[in-house]
Amino acid sequence: MKVKNGYKIEKNGWKYISIKGKPYELGYAHGELLSKEIKEGINMLKFSLYDSHGLPFDFFIEVSNFFFKTKIQENYPELMEELKGILNGANKHGAGITLDELILWNNAASLDYPLSKLEEYLNDIPELERKYGNILKNLSTGAQEGGSKDKCSAFIAVGDYTNDGKICCAHNSFDGYLEGQFFYCIIDSNPTKGNRMIYQGAPGYISSQTDFFVTSAGIIGTETTIGGFISYKYRDPIVCRIRHAMQYGKNLDDYVEILTNNNSGDYANSWLFGDIKTNEIMRIELGVEYVNVERTKNGYFIGFNAAYDPRIRNLECINTGFDDIRRHQGARKVRLEQLMEQNKGKIDTNIAKEIIADHYDVYLNKINPSSRTCCSHYDLDDRAFMSQSDRPKPYEPRGALDGAVCDSSLAKNMSFIMRWGSSCGIAFDKEDFVKRNAQWKRFGPYLHDRPSQPWTLFKSNEKYIFQNKTNKINKINKTTRNKSTRNKTTRNKTTRNKTTRNEIK
Repeated sequence: MKVKNGYKIEKNGWKYISIKGKPYELGYAHGELLSKEIKEGINMLKFSLYDSHGLPFDFFIEVSNFFFKTKIQENYPELMEELKGILNGANKHGAGITLDELILWNNAASLDYPLSKLEEYLNDIPELERKYGNILKNLSTGAQEGGSKDKCSAFIAVGDYTNDGKICCAHNSFDGYLEGQFFYCIIDSNPTKGNRMIYQGAPGYISSQTDFFVTSAGIIGTETTIGGFISYKYRDPIVCRIRHAMQYGKNLDDYVEILTNNNSGDYANSWLFGDIKTNEIMRIELGVEYVNVERTKNGYFIGFNAAYDPRIRNLECINTGFDDIRRHQGARKVRLEQLMEQNKGKIDTNIAKEIIADHYDVYLNKINPSSRTCCSHYDLDDRAFMSQSDRPKPYEPRGALDGAVCDSSLAKNMSFIMRWGSSCGIAFDKEDFVKRNAQWKRFGPYLHDRPSQPWTLFKSNEKYIFQNKTNKINKINKTTRNKSTRNKTTRNKTTRNKTTRNEIK
């Protein structure tokens, strides 16, 4: 599919879009190309929020408008223009969505952070208090355990740990299957100002949110959430800060400055970055009151949903699971450290694929695809060994939905290797899942199948890869046609000569 400032290619479960231009033009092309998908995502969100919180969608719109929309309007006019473009492009093709819905959709991962502090700001939102009153005091949100649910496994390595001494990075997104199944987009964004960016995202998103990206400034970026995070300040949302860093950050110092400036603590993460220009990697554990920044040219950083920094882990988080190998944080901390050391000096993109697809359970000391493994499978886990009965339920539709790897060579060419479905390739069949786990049947109409897919290379300007192949085919066809024409001409000439000879006779 092609539109004025962009095009879309579907490949191995992914939807790749390439967009270019000024902010509104970027957004308009994005909205046109993914109109149907944006509408479906927002419809899923309406169901999911009501199912998990019991409050109407309008309530979340009002919360989003106060905490997110206002800040975007005040501090990020370019991003607001891009969002308006997405809105109008999508509605041109029948999406029927509003700007408020699109902004909430973009900030869905951050929503539980301000919800946990809502009472502190009710004087500034009197209409919300008038409508919902005492209900808000009993608000059931994930924020009661601290912000967003834990997501993702990741590592970044350099120096003695990689096979060529350069940077190698990997990530997978484990998420609830309702929300996470929409991160099937590869977005190649070429704005008129700043860096070109290629990132994994969801339809209608102005930043990645699974956070795996490469920029034309030579930066590789990814992250994992910090579980149990309870700090929050009414400041700039992470969607805006990370997008601004991607588009305008030239080096690792820029990323520290942009992410910490006016930091709200929403969707708090351990960020992993690599600069291929300097061959240096960095981890930012981004709390609100405390920020831990580590950098090296020889070593590795891992992400497993808990912070190493004792200040963040103890003063800004609750119930992190840092040392509990019955839980996914503690188990993956141990396993990822093991895998880094076992593969020291050998890590490349092939090893990275194996690490991010690993199924070894350090609690049971065996191969056991489950919530505790690097490639997470809550949907296969009976949760029999949990230390808390109120933690995620048995066979929850949740787990790894993808795999992503990159190294310095790939990043230099604005490319990475991705796998949709799960890092290990285990397929998900929604009908089979619901049949086996009837407690989740209400999710059935909203779930997608995810068949096993191959690892796939994506590159900025993906169209031209396809186009070159097409041109090669066309060239072959043209040569064949020309050859055929020459043969036909020769046959005709021979026939004419034969006729002439016969006439002479």
